[in-house]
Amino acid sequence: MPAESKSTTPLAPLILIVTLFFLWGIANNLNDVLMPHLRKAFFLTDLQSSLVQSAFYMGYFFLALPAGWAIQRWGYQRTVLIGLLVFGAGALMFYPAAEFREYGWFLGALFVVASGLAFLETSANPLITVLGDPARAEQRLNLAQAFNPLGAISGVLIGREFILSGVEPTQQELAAMSTAQLEAFQIAEAQSVQMPYLIIAAVVLTWATLVALTKFPPQAQAPEPAARDRLSMREAISQLMGRRRFLFGVAAQFFYVGAQVGVWSFMIRYAQAQVPGMGEKTAAAYLTWSLVAFMLGRFIGTALMSRVCPTRLMGGFALANVALTLIAVFVGGQLGLYALAATSFFMSIMFPTIFASSLRDLGPLTKAASSFLVMSIIGGAVLTAAMGAVSDASGISFAILVPTVCFMVVGSFAWSVSRVPAHDLKAVAAL
Repeated sequence: MPAESKSTTPLAPLILIVTLFFLWGIANNLNDVLMPHLRKAFFLTDLQSSLVQSAFYMGYFFLALPAGWAIQRWGYQRTVLIGLLVFGAGALMFYPAAEFREYGWFLGALFVVASGLAFLETSANPLITVLGDPARAEQRLNLAQAFNPLGAISGVLIGREFILSGVEPTQQELAAMSTAQLEAFQIAEAQSVQMPYLIIAAVVLTWATLVALTKFPPQAQAPEPAARDRLSMREAISQLMGRRRFLFGVAAQFFYVGAQVGVWSFMIRYAQAQVPGMGEKTAAAYLTWSLVAFMLGRFIGTALMSRVCPTRLMGGFALANVALTLIAVFVGGQLGLYALAATSFFMSIMFPTIFASSLRDLGPLTKAASSFLVMSIIGGAVLTAAMGAVSDASGISFAILVPTVCFMVVGSFAWSVSRVPAHDLKAVAAL
């Protein structure tokens, strides 16, 4: 590229978009606290409580392709703005959900939040690449991704401190409560979500205002000039159906997200079941440290990729997680909890590695392919519900076998892709 064509990075737009990675990290991992909290507040089974994640990730599934269409029609900046407005609206819905004390309202609010996040995630990654010098696109993506696990940790801490009450009556104590006492308990538990989500809504809608008022570079404000020369979405989808590596990548991403969401969603439940007497706030601390391990794993894994083929590294990490989840299933106790928490370290590189490996050499099909990879996040809905069903039938320990199978699929994808010569796998670390 000629030197004169290179552009400087516009600082204000970059800060606004990088912060989105932090914000959706908060939203995603608040669910891991909401599941046990709503289970207690509404006296739910594990399968019923898993619908928290099912409703959430259905939003990703249904809105990913419309988000890709919005980018083509209106450009990145307006698509980000749509995502923020929908995200904010979903967060506001938690207030009436708590007032009505209807579980379905909570599920509806989560679906709307995730619908907004689908627009944000589909547009923010490629937008980062056009905000400045193309030669430094990978560096900017690394910076943005570093804020996602920070958001995830913050989400769990917010939930632990401001949503979980620490009040955990036994079945005997609940049975001894009067109707008024039981109602007061449920009202207090339901309303504890209101203030955190109102604050999130205020921040998100303020961010939407800033995005709307900030001047972005031309390539972010409108569709590319050559839009009419691009493949239509239908043509792109038709061609993608013949790409085996891509299709296997979509499947691997489905199973990976299912494993990640399932492990984090049921970690508090697993901890309390395996270590009798452990309170919900103490159990949430294990989830927090697990997310810290996830963040460290991303940095360490990225550094290792300069010496080890990324897909082979992912294969090794998948094998480690198969072993750790089997310890959680068949050994259990404190050791099983440590093993389950440790899986986050090895999960850290899986999403971006699968994403980048699946998109390799797709050229003009890349944008449509990205939408499908975002849609595959529905694995978090399907497989978390499967874990809930297994837990209700056989116990929470055996539910961990679902992530075990998921990591086997990820390992198989890594092995199959590592046999194919890579042109430039350094891009994996940038996603």
